[in-house]
Amino acid sequence: MKKFTMTSNKLKIIAVSAMLFDHFIGGFVPISDIYSIILRIPGRIAAPIMCFMISEGYKHTHDVKKYILRLFVFSLISHIPYNLYFGLGFFQATSVMWGLFLGLLALTVIKSDKYNVIIKSGVLLLCCFLSIRANWNYLAVLWIVAFGLFSGNFKKQALSLIIIGLIQIIPIYIGIGPVTENCPHFYRFGIYLALPLLYLYRGEKGRSSVLLSKFFYYFYPVHLVVLYVIKLLWTK
Repeated sequence: MKKFTMTSNKLKIIAVSAMLFDHFIGGFVPISDIYSIILRIPGRIAAPIMCFMISEGYKHTHDVKKYILRLFVFSLISHIPYNLYFGLGFFQATSVMWGLFLGLLALTVIKSDKYNVIIKSGVLLLCCFLSIRANWNYLAVLWIVAFGLFSGNFKKQALSLIIIGLIQIIPIYIGIGPVTENCPHFYRFGIYLALPLLYLYRGEKGRSSVLLSKFFYYFYPVHLVVLYVIKLLWTK
């Protein structure tokens, strides 16, 4: 009997579905009780899966410069829809797309033979710093770099996901993290639900489709615009 596996297309569909659900909950369901907090758990898998797929994209792309440029353009396109939907100021924050772009940029420099360790370390630190205002901030950068460096070794990739995830979780529980919500933060451990899904990935892309590949890029800004319009109509 054929074993069930995850293709990159399946993982991307799961990630965008989890993200859509999480953004809906974040915009329409106030965190007021244990049930609303639990609803935030499924969406935690989106970011680590996205970061993993960016590292896979780096490995398989024929033109990494175009790949970086594409993420940069969509990070700009997504900025205003993200801030409008979540009611944030123009310079207050930006979407995860910015972190994904910076993570890919850092991974590309670190994997290159053109640069020495000082330049590579400097670029990594700069990308982490520039991502601070982005959703998932420097965690996205570190996950992408770690997944890319340990490509082909799932145990090290899984350990990287766990350890880097704790960078976000531990400070909150010892009282020094940037707590922005007056609620328990156990839902953040939901990032680790991505591990069994990534374990099932065997490097297969799935059915090749130009439409599907474009969908994953356009979905991000479009779904934010749609949610924002629904939110405006909902509050009238």
